[in-house]
Amino acid sequence: MRRKITYPLVALGMVASTLAVSSPAQAHGYVSNPPSRQALCAAGTVTDCGPIQFEPQSVEAPKGSQRCDGGVAQWSVLSDESRDWPARNVGSSVTLTWVLTARHRTADWQYFIDGNLVAEIDEGNAQPDATVSHTIDLSNFPGRQRLLAVWNIGDTPMAFYNCVDLIVGGGGAAPAPRPTTAAPTAAPTTAAPTSAPTRPGTAPTTAAPTSAAPPPAVGGDAWAAGVSYRTGDVVTFEGRRYECRQGHTAINSWEPSIYTLALWLPL
Repeated sequence: MRRKITYPLVALGMVASTLAVSSPAQAHGYVSNPPSRQALCAAGTVTDCGPIQFEPQSVEAPKGSQRCDGGVAQWSVLSDESRDWPARNVGSSVTLTWVLTARHRTADWQYFIDGNLVAEIDEGNAQPDATVSHTIDLSNFPGRQRLLAVWNIGDTPMAFYNCVDLIVGGGGAAPAPRPTTAAPTAAPTTAAPTSAPTRPGTAPTTAAPTSAAPPPAVGGDAWAAGVSYRTGDVVTFEGRRYECRQGHTAINSWEPSIYTLALWLPL
């Protein structure tokens, strides 16, 4: 009887061991904004990326790599420079935001350009928030650059790798043109009428005040991948309304119903 009981327990232990080995690590994260290469793949901005488009948070490899793919063949598309990765225009500095699906204890965050350590943020093995932002000074690296962002885990020998393509000194998004207010060279001879004259028999029209803010959407816009959401934005997804808890750029497989704790609050 003892032998019959022992074998199933051993077999069960072997199954559990196999599951433990094959299951992915519990810490996951990626740079959402400006979009990393895996975020561009997940949003469909860059196509034919392979499995990374479904799990941009999973570029995990031993610490010490200087590659966008961490040296893992499965993610090698991220190191393919022939893809002409879209680059974001930024000023002399950039604020990068990580989205973490599992908040693993963190040793530090490191940022590299051409193997040069640009910035390092020590976390002291603390547990980070669901989203983490760092502002990095890039004034010594003008022009198009590939910034390697590394999340070094505190209690494992692993790290997560992201490459973000930037044009440093590009000034960020183009500002909206401002109306010119040049002083007139001569005084006008006639003053412009303050209101349009009304024709006989026609009721005067009343213009809506320009300062009135548009009413908020009743249900919020439908959630969509590729959209940059800010804290407080409201979306609808599968008939429910959600409020954004942390600013991020949405990607497929990161719907509000999945990541409610990290990014979305059901209303």
